[in-house]
Amino acid sequence: MSTPLTPSDPLTKLAYQALQQTKSVFGLTHKTLSTRVLNAISPTGIIAPKRDSAAKPLSPELFAKIKQRVDQLQAIDWQDAEEGIYPKELLFDHPWGDFLRFYPLVCLDSVQIWNRANQQQFQDFSPSVDTSGYPQYYVRNFHHQTDGYFSDFSANVYDLQVELLFNGSADAMRRRILAPLRTSLQALSDVAPKAVKILDVACGTGRTLRMMRGMLPQASLYGTDLSPAYLRKANQVLSELPGELPQLTQSNAEELPYVENYFHAVTCVFLFHELPAPVRQKVIDQCFRVVKPGGSFIICDSIQMSDSPELVPVMENFAENFHEPFYRNYIQDDISDRLHSAGFVEITEQVHFMSKYWIAKKPMTPMPASSHTSF
Repeated sequence: MSTPLTPSDPLTKLAYQALQQTKSVFGLTHKTLSTRVLNAISPTGIIAPKRDSAAKPLSPELFAKIKQRVDQLQAIDWQDAEEGIYPKELLFDHPWGDFLRFYPLVCLDSVQIWNRANQQQFQDFSPSVDTSGYPQYYVRNFHHQTDGYFSDFSANVYDLQVELLFNGSADAMRRRILAPLRTSLQALSDVAPKAVKILDVACGTGRTLRMMRGMLPQASLYGTDLSPAYLRKANQVLSELPGELPQLTQSNAEELPYVENYFHAVTCVFLFHELPAPVRQKVIDQCFRVVKPGGSFIICDSIQMSDSPELVPVMENFAENFHEPFYRNYIQDDISDRLHSAGFVEITEQVHFMSKYWIAKKPMTPMPASSHTSF
């Protein structure tokens, strides 16, 4: 990372705001221009849409509400850094090298994504991709992306694609887990910083683990993911940082390969909306099993209808425009009830921009077995 930024630096906040504004404008411009180009070059009859319904236009009032949410997200992101919850360097830790290298490939690949979306090809993989042994719900082109989560190409362009999707706010949404994570660890005052163990479930390319390392330089970090390609990318991203390298393991979150009561905290970012409902419960149950009594489980995922009814058109458009077969069920699912069913207590919820967060604690004493419910 760059030279440490001090709280007294009067230009730091302005630089952060300028960076976020630039990323937002770039994301909007990219989507507008790429859509126009793809519509212009699509031969009639070859890339003919086969969707049942068209995306609903968003009203100016709704755009204003979205802009307000973006402003609130950036305000709390800056505030947490200003208060020292995490270093200000994290606000500027953008993968510029990957952007310069892979943005042209993202643009070129957009034609394949466009074709795949309009032809409803949801299991379209390169010949070299081996999908045997993976859960059926996982073997698909989420977001219509090339090779799903199975190739190095997909892993290399994923973070850039997500940043473009959220107009430069994806990392700011990920950072919303850091404040409750620090708070939950502060309650474990008898645990030395070097003894703290944190697991990130479905760690993907390691962006969340990289943020954790910036905030907790001495903690032992662990990550699991189903994709070996994404774990290779995570290893690359995390090996750039000083200190102990997080331990990465390929595994299914339905059967975490750890003993019970092992981690002081478990996190999970942007996974649950891509799982069938019964699998969500299995993953939550596994996270409960491996976290220590008194430890916390923090989830970041999409907003839901219950907390953001004014953004239902946005959620409906997301389900329509992206291949997310479990999303409509997710936005109506009671995740807090699932957490309680697993045994978690002190469950709180937060909403920031397009993401929702659950912070739950494993009780110091076991809950009665009757509290567990299947879905």
